[in-house]
Amino acid sequence: MAKVMIIDITKCNGCYNCQIACKDEHVGNDWTPIAKPQPDTGQFWMRTEDIVRGQVPKVKVAYMHHVCQHCDDAPCIAACKSHAVYKREDGAVIIDPGKCTGQRNCLAACPYGAIYYNEDLQLAQKCTWCAHLLDEGWKEPRCVDACPTGALKFGEEADFADLIAGAEVLSAGAGDAGAAVGAAAPPKVRTYYIGIPKRFIAGSVYDPAQDRCLEGVTVTVADEAGAPVASRVTDSFGDFWVDGLPVGTFSVAFEKAGYRSKSLDGVDTTIDINVGDIELSR
Repeated sequence: MAKVMIIDITKCNGCYNCQIACKDEHVGNDWTPIAKPQPDTGQFWMRTEDIVRGQVPKVKVAYMHHVCQHCDDAPCIAACKSHAVYKREDGAVIIDPGKCTGQRNCLAACPYGAIYYNEDLQLAQKCTWCAHLLDEGWKEPRCVDACPTGALKFGEEADFADLIAGAEVLSAGAGDAGAAVGAAAPPKVRTYYIGIPKRFIAGSVYDPAQDRCLEGVTVTVADEAGAPVASRVTDSFGDFWVDGLPVGTFSVAFEKAGYRSKSLDGVDTTIDINVGDIELSR
């Protein structure tokens, strides 16, 4: 049966073990007919990227993973004129190094920028799900085996039905940080993501007269039509984080019993926003 990979961004601590394990397995090792050796530099079949979000002091860091999505209807297969790219029964998309003639059509066809060109060997290369190991009885690729937090999972699609139901797929063109998710993806991919960072609005609320942080302030984010999107309550430091927002323009209202309400309009979440220190007066 066909396999899938699940990548849970919320569990990744940025250890880079997956990226290192991929290098360890493929650099200097010839796994023909699955893959020729990966170059020392320039290729990351499992690429981990630090995404720094927000502005000091309201900053979060997430670790995004860019890898071949092993599409069922893979554009690279149709683009390859030498018929070197094929899909296995387990779902892995493989570039046969013995058939690749270095035309690079597959590189341009990949919506995710997940295919690399080896100048020395004159052929295209990418993640193989360590298919040579799966054929020897391994249950998962080296990157998954090396993950200490369980952020990477691999196995039968049916076994991960619950996780897939709450996951997202990368959209076509999603080769860089902050890329969107959703409907623009090819018809079926075999890499699913949990916790892809959306946008956040953060800040702090304080009482200027008493020079103290205000706990228990209700912070409500509304869309341009005035419909509430999310609500949070400030903590003991007066801080609030409203995460999981789409890109758009919002208003942010601040309310607490005994204080005059305040509202910020036109808060643009093209990037993650720290609105700074907000004064509420009695």
